[in-house]
Amino acid sequence: MHRDKQTKQVINWKVCGMRNQENIYDILKLSPDYMGFIMYPPSSRFIENQDVSFLEEKWDVSTKRVGVFVNEKIEKILSQSKKYHFDTIQLHGSETPEMCSILKEAGYEVFKVFGIKDEFDFSTLTPYEPYVDAFLFDTKSPKHGGTGKTFDWGVLKQYSSTKPFILSGGVSLKNIKELTILDHLPFKGIDVNSKFEIEPAMKDIAMVTELSDWVKSINKK
Repeated sequence: MHRDKQTKQVINWKVCGMRNQENIYDILKLSPDYMGFIMYPPSSRFIENQDVSFLEEKWDVSTKRVGVFVNEKIEKILSQSKKYHFDTIQLHGSETPEMCSILKEAGYEVFKVFGIKDEFDFSTLTPYEPYVDAFLFDTKSPKHGGTGKTFDWGVLKQYSSTKPFILSGGVSLKNIKELTILDHLPFKGIDVNSKFEIEPAMKDIAMVTELSDWVKSINKK
């Protein structure tokens, strides 16, 4: 992926849908920038389907913990984020700019997710810009993510905001080289999940290691 030296951007990477303790610690050895935990009960990766009491302890690594919520009440988002030491809150539903503002004021980094299929009205983002740290674009789905399907990344060529964005939805080892289409946009990084799994919430360490190596090689250029 090309990077102009004068405008070089560091590509961040996030591994989402984690739950198994041993798997989490193995992934942490690869130092992802973010690790996501699904706080949406209908999801097959909902963290509280298993014992995750170990997440109630702080960890001594640079990886930020991301709590992924879907149309949850603000009070629960705040209480769960405190319980699991989330650094970042990712809102995957129809949350309002006002909710984003409250979470920002509470000291959290905020990612607001928008689903894309074949087209998208980017003016929808404007009210959120003052209250989010980044937008995250995922493949539009009633399941709110985790489909493993991509959308037409070419739609993002119409992106005119200066706010950084993260790409999700079917990102895999096979298509990451196509990310050159996002050159010269405020592209913050990638969010991977199902394409790197052995089963829901269990990541393939070899595949994630290959991804980690790719990100490091890109960031060195």
